[in-house]
Amino acid sequence: MNILIAAATAATLTALPPSLAPDDVQPGTYLIDSKETLVRYGTMHMGFNEFWGTFPGAKGTMTIDPKAIGDTKVDVTVPIATVETTNRELDGELFSDEFFDAEHFPVMHFVSTRVVRTGRTTAKLTGNLTMHGVTREVVLNVTFIGAGPNVFNKVPTIGFHAEGVVNRSDFGLGKFVPIVSDATTITISAAFERKPEVPA
Repeated sequence: MNILIAAATAATLTALPPSLAPDDVQPGTYLIDSKETLVRYGTMHMGFNEFWGTFPGAKGTMTIDPKAIGDTKVDVTVPIATVETTNRELDGELFSDEFFDAEHFPVMHFVSTRVVRTGRTTAKLTGNLTMHGVTREVVLNVTFIGAGPNVFNKVPTIGFHAEGVVNRSDFGLGKFVPIVSDATTITISAAFERKPEVPA
Protein backbone atom coordinates (compact mmCIF):
# COMPACT_ATOMS: atom_id res chain seq x y z
CA MET A 1 0.00 0.00 0.00
CA ASN A 2 2.81 2.42 0.86
CA ILE A 3 4.38 1.75 -2.54
CA LEU A 4 1.07 2.58 -4.25
CA ILE A 5 0.72 5.82 -2.28
CA ALA A 6 4.29 6.82 -3.08
CA ALA A 7 3.73 6.09 -6.77
CA ALA A 8 0.50 8.12 -6.83
CA THR A 9 2.21 11.03 -5.08
CA ALA A 10 5.12 10.95 -7.51
CA ALA A 11 2.73 10.89 -10.46
CA THR A 12 0.82 13.88 -9.08
CA LEU A 13 3.98 15.90 -8.54
CA THR A 14 5.20 15.07 -12.03
CA ALA A 15 1.92 16.40 -13.45
CA LEU A 16 2.34 19.76 -11.71
CA PRO A 17 3.78 22.61 -13.76
CA PRO A 18 7.06 24.09 -12.49
CA SER A 19 6.54 26.87 -9.96
CA LEU A 20 7.45 30.40 -10.97
CA ALA A 21 10.12 32.28 -9.05
CA PRO A 22 8.78 35.20 -6.97
CA ASP A 23 10.20 37.76 -9.41
CA ASP A 24 8.46 36.07 -12.36
CA VAL A 25 4.93 36.34 -10.98
CA GLN A 26 2.49 38.04 -13.34
CA PRO A 27 1.65 41.55 -12.06
CA GLY A 28 -1.99 42.41 -11.57
CA THR A 29 -4.93 42.00 -9.24
CA TYR A 30 -5.59 38.59 -7.72
CA LEU A 31 -8.70 37.28 -5.97
CA ILE A 32 -8.61 34.96 -2.97
CA ASP A 33 -9.53 31.38 -3.80
CA SER A 34 -11.92 31.02 -0.87
CA LYS A 35 -12.14 27.24 -1.15
CA GLU A 36 -8.37 26.85 -0.84
CA THR A 37 -7.66 29.52 1.78
CA LEU A 38 -7.82 29.06 5.55
CA VAL A 39 -7.23 31.31 8.54
CA ARG A 40 -6.31 29.62 11.82
CA TYR A 41 -5.89 31.00 15.32
CA GLY A 42 -4.08 29.39 18.23
CA THR A 43 -4.12 30.05 21.97
CA MET A 44 -2.38 28.36 24.89
CA HIS A 45 -4.96 26.48 26.96
CA MET A 46 -4.22 26.55 30.72
CA GLY A 47 -0.51 26.30 29.95
CA PHE A 48 -0.98 22.70 28.80
CA ASN A 49 -1.49 22.75 25.07
CA GLU A 50 -2.14 24.98 22.08
CA PHE A 51 -5.80 25.04 21.05
CA TRP A 52 -6.75 25.92 17.47
CA GLY A 53 -9.76 27.26 15.66
CA THR A 54 -10.29 27.90 11.97
CA PHE A 55 -12.04 30.49 9.82
CA PRO A 56 -12.72 29.32 6.24
CA GLY A 57 -14.41 31.45 3.60
CA ALA A 58 -12.06 34.43 3.34
CA LYS A 59 -12.64 36.85 0.46
CA GLY A 60 -10.55 39.67 -0.88
CA THR A 61 -7.97 40.96 -3.30
CA MET A 62 -4.25 41.42 -3.69
CA THR A 63 -2.66 43.78 -6.21
CA ILE A 64 0.98 42.92 -6.75
CA ASP A 65 3.91 43.68 -9.03
CA PRO A 66 7.12 41.76 -8.26
CA LYS A 67 9.15 44.73 -9.49
CA ALA A 68 7.46 46.99 -6.90
CA ILE A 69 6.69 44.80 -3.89
CA GLY A 70 6.38 47.85 -1.65
CA ASP A 71 3.28 48.90 -3.61
CA THR A 72 1.44 45.63 -2.93
CA LYS A 73 -2.11 46.10 -1.65
CA VAL A 74 -4.07 43.45 0.26
CA ASP A 75 -7.71 43.78 1.32
CA VAL A 76 -9.30 40.72 2.95
CA THR A 77 -12.47 39.94 4.90
CA VAL A 78 -13.02 36.80 6.96
CA PRO A 79 -16.53 35.76 8.07
CA ILE A 80 -16.92 35.16 11.81
CA ALA A 81 -19.86 32.77 11.38
CA THR A 82 -17.56 30.12 9.87
CA VAL A 83 -15.48 29.77 13.05
CA GLU A 84 -14.94 26.13 13.95
CA THR A 85 -13.06 24.27 16.67
CA THR A 86 -13.18 20.70 17.97
CA ASN A 87 -15.77 21.85 20.53
CA ARG A 88 -19.27 22.67 19.23
CA GLU A 89 -20.26 24.34 22.49
CA LEU A 90 -17.23 26.62 22.19
CA ASP A 91 -18.11 27.37 18.55
CA GLY A 92 -21.45 28.78 19.71
CA GLU A 93 -19.76 30.74 22.48
CA LEU A 94 -17.26 32.27 20.07
CA PHE A 95 -20.10 33.32 17.76
CA SER A 96 -22.07 34.87 20.64
CA ASP A 97 -21.66 38.30 22.25
CA GLU A 98 -19.42 36.70 24.88
CA PHE A 99 -16.65 36.75 22.27
CA PHE A 100 -16.86 37.82 18.62
CA ASP A 101 -20.52 38.92 18.69
CA ALA A 102 -20.93 37.88 15.06
CA GLU A 103 -24.43 39.33 14.76
CA HIS A 104 -23.07 42.85 15.24
CA PHE A 105 -19.54 42.29 13.88
CA PRO A 106 -19.92 39.64 11.16
CA VAL A 107 -16.42 39.89 9.64
CA MET A 108 -12.78 40.50 10.37
CA HIS A 109 -11.24 42.96 7.91
CA PHE A 110 -7.55 43.37 7.09
CA VAL A 111 -6.20 46.20 4.92
CA SER A 112 -2.48 46.40 4.25
CA THR A 113 -0.55 49.60 4.84
CA ARG A 114 3.05 48.55 4.19
CA VAL A 115 5.00 45.66 2.63
CA VAL A 116 8.74 45.21 3.09
CA ARG A 117 10.64 42.42 1.38
CA THR A 118 12.91 40.58 3.82
CA GLY A 119 14.34 37.84 1.60
CA ARG A 120 13.97 36.12 -1.75
CA THR A 121 10.66 34.55 -0.75
CA THR A 122 9.73 36.46 2.41
CA ALA A 123 8.23 39.79 3.41
CA LYS A 124 6.69 41.63 6.34
CA LEU A 125 3.11 42.69 5.70
CA THR A 126 1.77 45.41 7.99
CA GLY A 127 -1.86 46.41 8.04
CA ASN A 128 -4.93 47.37 10.02
CA LEU A 129 -7.02 44.53 11.38
CA THR A 130 -10.59 45.37 12.38
CA MET A 131 -12.25 42.79 14.59
CA HIS A 132 -15.07 43.04 17.12
CA GLY A 133 -15.40 46.73 16.28
CA VAL A 134 -11.77 47.51 17.14
CA THR A 135 -8.95 48.32 14.71
CA ARG A 136 -5.31 47.58 15.54
CA GLU A 137 -2.11 47.41 13.51
CA VAL A 138 -0.74 43.91 13.00
CA VAL A 139 2.37 42.55 11.32
CA LEU A 140 2.39 39.28 9.39
CA ASN A 141 5.51 37.40 8.33
CA VAL A 142 4.73 36.19 4.82
CA THR A 143 6.41 33.43 2.86
CA PHE A 144 5.91 32.93 -0.87
CA ILE A 145 5.15 29.23 -1.47
CA GLY A 146 4.71 29.01 -5.21
CA ALA A 147 3.04 30.38 -8.34
CA GLY A 148 1.89 29.19 -11.71
CA PRO A 149 -1.22 28.05 -13.59
CA ASN A 150 -3.81 26.08 -11.63
CA VAL A 151 -3.68 22.52 -13.00
CA PHE A 152 -7.47 22.31 -13.30
CA ASN A 153 -8.60 25.73 -14.54
CA LYS A 154 -5.26 27.10 -15.86
CA VAL A 155 -5.75 30.37 -13.95
CA PRO A 156 -2.47 31.98 -12.75
CA THR A 157 -2.31 31.39 -9.00
CA ILE A 158 -0.01 32.48 -6.16
CA GLY A 159 0.25 30.76 -2.79
CA PHE A 160 1.44 32.23 0.50
CA HIS A 161 1.90 31.25 4.14
CA ALA A 162 1.61 34.02 6.76
CA GLU A 163 2.00 34.14 10.53
CA GLY A 164 1.57 36.79 13.21
CA VAL A 165 0.63 37.31 16.85
CA VAL A 166 -2.00 39.56 18.42
CA ASN A 167 -3.24 40.06 21.96
CA ARG A 168 -6.93 39.22 21.76
CA SER A 169 -7.75 41.50 24.69
CA ASP A 170 -6.72 44.45 22.47
CA PHE A 171 -9.86 43.67 20.47
CA GLY A 172 -12.15 43.29 23.47
CA LEU A 173 -11.89 39.49 23.38
CA GLY A 174 -10.16 38.96 26.71
CA LYS A 175 -12.51 36.43 28.31
CA PHE A 176 -10.66 33.69 30.27
CA VAL A 177 -7.31 35.52 30.17
CA PRO A 178 -4.87 34.29 31.52
CA ILE A 179 -6.35 30.77 31.81
CA VAL A 180 -6.44 30.91 28.02
CA SER A 181 -3.54 32.97 26.72
CA ASP A 182 -3.99 36.55 25.63
CA ALA A 183 -1.31 36.11 22.95
CA THR A 184 -3.00 34.55 19.93
CA THR A 185 -1.20 33.25 16.87
CA ILE A 186 -2.65 33.88 13.44
CA THR A 187 -1.68 31.43 10.68
CA ILE A 188 -2.89 31.87 7.13
CA SER A 189 -2.61 29.58 4.14
CA ALA A 190 -3.77 31.58 1.14
CA ALA A 191 -4.19 31.03 -2.58
CA PHE A 192 -4.85 33.98 -4.91
CA GLU A 193 -6.11 33.63 -8.48
CA ARG A 194 -5.42 36.30 -11.08
CA LYS A 195 -8.49 38.39 -11.83
CA PRO A 196 -9.63 38.08 -15.45
CA GLU A 197 -8.95 41.16 -17.54
CA VAL A 198 -12.03 43.01 -18.77
CA PRO A 199 -11.92 43.63 -22.53
CA ALA A 200 -11.63 47.32 -23.43
